[in-house]
Amino acid sequence: MTGGSGGDARSVIPARSVLTSGAADQVAALVARATHSTCGLVHFVDGNRLLLYGGHGLRVPRADFDDLPIGDTLAGIVVSTGEELVVEDLAADARVPAGSPIRRHGLPGAYLARPIRDERGAILGVCCAVDAEPRRWSEDDRAAVADAAQVGTLLITEQLARHEVDRQRRFLDAVLDSLHDGVTACDADGRIVLVNARMQQLWGAAGIPGELDDEQAIAGLTDRDGKPVKPDDISLYRALRGERLRDHELILSGRGRRTRHYVVDATPIIGPDGRTVGAVQAVQDVTRRKRAERFRTCELNVITALADAPSVEAAGSRVLEAIVRTLGWTHAELWLVDDAAGVARSVAEWHAPGWAAGIEVPAELPYGTGLAGRAWQAGKPLWIRDVERPQSLISPETAQESQLHAALAIPVRHGRDALGVLTVFADSAESPDDELVALMSGIAAHIGQFIERRMVEDLQRQLARTKDEYLALIGHELRTPLTSIGAYTELLREADAKTLVQDGPAMLEVVDRNTTRLRHIISELLELSALDTGHAAVQLAPLDLAELVREAVADTRGAIEDEPLLIEEDLPEHLVVPGDRRRLRQVVDNLLGNAVKYSPDGGRITVALRTDGGTAELSVSDTGIGVAPEEREKMFTGLYRTSRARDRAIPGSGLGLTLSRAVVQRHHGSIQLTEHDGPGTTVVVRLPLEIR
Repeated sequence: MTGGSGGDARSVIPARSVLTSGAADQVAALVARATHSTCGLVHFVDGNRLLLYGGHGLRVPRADFDDLPIGDTLAGIVVSTGEELVVEDLAADARVPAGSPIRRHGLPGAYLARPIRDERGAILGVCCAVDAEPRRWSEDDRAAVADAAQVGTLLITEQLARHEVDRQRRFLDAVLDSLHDGVTACDADGRIVLVNARMQQLWGAAGIPGELDDEQAIAGLTDRDGKPVKPDDISLYRALRGERLRDHELILSGRGRRTRHYVVDATPIIGPDGRTVGAVQAVQDVTRRKRAERFRTCELNVITALADAPSVEAAGSRVLEAIVRTLGWTHAELWLVDDAAGVARSVAEWHAPGWAAGIEVPAELPYGTGLAGRAWQAGKPLWIRDVERPQSLISPETAQESQLHAALAIPVRHGRDALGVLTVFADSAESPDDELVALMSGIAAHIGQFIERRMVEDLQRQLARTKDEYLALIGHELRTPLTSIGAYTELLREADAKTLVQDGPAMLEVVDRNTTRLRHIISELLELSALDTGHAAVQLAPLDLAELVREAVADTRGAIEDEPLLIEEDLPEHLVVPGDRRRLRQVVDNLLGNAVKYSPDGGRITVALRTDGGTAELSVSDTGIGVAPEEREKMFTGLYRTSRARDRAIPGSGLGLTLSRAVVQRHHGSIQLTEHDGPGTTVVVRLPLEIR
């Protein structure tokens, strides 16, 4: 509706959302008293509706005037014309709309109204006086209503200004709270006057300081070089002094919390008179970006450490140092798995420089025990938020003494085989971090590849070193019986009848003995090849290893009962393991046979069987010629004969231990020559008590 200079009332913000009903009632009472009328009314325009927002001395229920079509009211005429409306007799004046409450209720009286405008002249509403009796309105009455309308204008203008300020403030708050950066502003005295939602998140449990002088504002803050931030170095203070900061780096750290990295922009706020009235800063959390950079650096350092190291033991400390220094962990450990012994052995550890708490690392952990043992058993990463909590896989005493909290264990694998476990610890409790787990898994994969590569390289070196020896030995071992067979065959062919009768049987016995020896060597070579390629069947089933060893010892005693050798045994009544009975009996027979073969007259052979953690440990010791330390591992390379055995011309193919290792490895176990007190040799076989 438009009229005169009234403008478009429908374009104005509804006054009901701005002016409180209490203020409108006061304006209505002012009108009634000033005109000596029985009733004062304040209407506001809302589109095509007229809303009663203030009233005094109403003669009918308020609901009848509360919300009316603007065309059914006298006030609508004021809105339409934009002029004062004077009615001296409501009952007789034809301008009163038929739908008006005045007509419906048959109210007599007089009516005087003025439009209420905003500062631009747009009509917001109507201020009117209503008397119960017809009357002539004096100039003073008309002036009073006009003044009341002006008061309404001033009041509404103020309220609209407040409304606009509030609206802009809410708009600004919404914009600031939607930012990913934390925003803080202070006044000229350093009092914090504005903090957005993101900044509140960055402060966290520490809470927002009221003033910049609060020590809490700089606790744990350092610059990019690690220098503690002083009060005068605070970004907002520097901005108050006129500095404009851009990409200023800060680091928040301290015991009990993870290090955070921030980039700060700060600028002074200049007033109309050119003076600084405050300062504002925007803080961006760049921890994730810094973490990505550290991730790349860590991975590069780990790869470099592995590339230059001859073994995982030599590389371990450098790898862990790279992890601790670049990723902010406090302590790290590397464990290698001994699958046959059922234990994980510590090969390296590293903790942050200056860490005063004592961290005791055991030499080994059984399968499924402790953090490393459980990660090995689970075959997947394990994250512990706080090792001080019950059932955290770390003993309470160790957790308390070490002052460590969050822990992560990552299996080191190659394919499906577990090679070790990488464990790291932090000095604060932390929830699982998928990105960090992924990175640590990648580092563990590098370590696994390194271990596998070194195993392959070691094997290649061993093959290269033993190639000539192998060819020479196999040639010798096969040529010797063949030469003997050929020589005695030629003698038999050239012998006369008398010689054949006299020496023939002995010659045939030599041929038969060498043929048997040749057949045995070929059989062992074929069986070793089948085991190495996986073509030989190994059927694992529960068997009593103590019974098997006891039978083998008894058979060996029977075979050497006329020889001056003593066999002692220390066997439990029962010890059940998963295994192939025929294959394991072959291993035990080989070990006993070697012990007998290399023991001198009067020698002693000791056979012992016991459990050690999750493994069964069989040891066979003798007091024979022994094996030099540098030759112990060569004994398992195939057809290898020690220098002492060759010097004493002790017969043998050199395949027994090689074949035994192939069988034991198919049982997920290990076999090795160990340290031995005095003359002789000790061979130890370890087999898992359960199939893994």
